[in-house]
Amino acid sequence: MRHRIFNEDDENELVFVMGWGNRWTHENVSWLIGKLTDAGYRVHAFELPTNIDDFKADWLEPIAEYVVDLDGYQLLGHSAGALIAQALDGAENHVYLSPWWGYSEAYPALLVDAVSKLPTTLPCVPVGEMDRETLGERATDHQIATTPRWVSPAFVRETRRGQEELLTIDHDAVVFCSLRDPVVSLRPIGERVPAEHVVLYDGGHELFSSASRDRHIDTLLTALEDGAEAVEENEDVDGDEEEPVPA
Repeated sequence: MRHRIFNEDDENELVFVMGWGNRWTHENVSWLIGKLTDAGYRVHAFELPTNIDDFKADWLEPIAEYVVDLDGYQLLGHSAGALIAQALDGAENHVYLSPWWGYSEAYPALLVDAVSKLPTTLPCVPVGEMDRETLGERATDHQIATTPRWVSPAFVRETRRGQEELLTIDHDAVVFCSLRDPVVSLRPIGERVPAEHVVLYDGGHELFSSASRDRHIDTLLTALEDGAEAVEENEDVDGDEEEPVPA
């Protein structure tokens, strides 16, 4: 688990749990962190190990132990980071970007189940295409080239375990997602988050790599500062024209 603090001089704490394969050296991740620091946050950013054999020990517990020492903070989690973030305590407001609370339909349940039972931690399972169509139009060559291409059966088993043990999502959490996201299942979002707390954007898996990111960054910052109530007030102004999230 790698950790770095950006904008150390500020006192407004924000924990950013990045997605699987995200690096703060990726241009679009750096863009988002820059927007957060410009808004006055001291950003505690976490890079996730890309191969794990224990969800709690390898992903959840290091961050959970870290946030205990923070005196209140805002929480931002992307994809696998949102799978971790939903189990963290102490955040004032919760914002989830494309939360990976379930495998998408591109990964058949029977196949995922079979792979998860293989007794190995060797990264031998292909993750599929991670290109601009998948991630977003602004995904760079560097970002695509440095995104891992393989995971282990143990990784599949442990991420499914984390998804199966999802807690009740905070009542005023805000979710940003795209209906064209090929990575995550939208069903757990629709089942756990009120529709008025879901902001739809036009793009792929990563809001910060999407062509529509500038349209939504102010809403994201507002959600971090004021929670879901502020998003409800602004949703008619800021939302993309997409269909409701399926329940």
